[in-house]
Amino acid sequence: MSAEIIRLAAVCQRVGLSKTTVYQKIKKSEFPAPLKLGKRAVGFLVADVEKWITSRERTTQAAQP
Repeated sequence: MSAEIIRLAAVCQRVGLSKTTVYQKIKKSEFPAPLKLGKRAVGFLVADVEKWITSRERTTQAAQP
């Protein structure tokens, strides 16, 4: 099974949030946690980020009359 991993800068670009906001949402368990890649490097599974985006789309659609 192959899983694509992207770094924080790509996550921020994909979801339209700042690094600070992403980490705040992770702390509140509102965003998928990163994977530790090394001592000072983390990455995010693309599938987890895409699921989060889809969940936000559903939330937005449900709020519209």
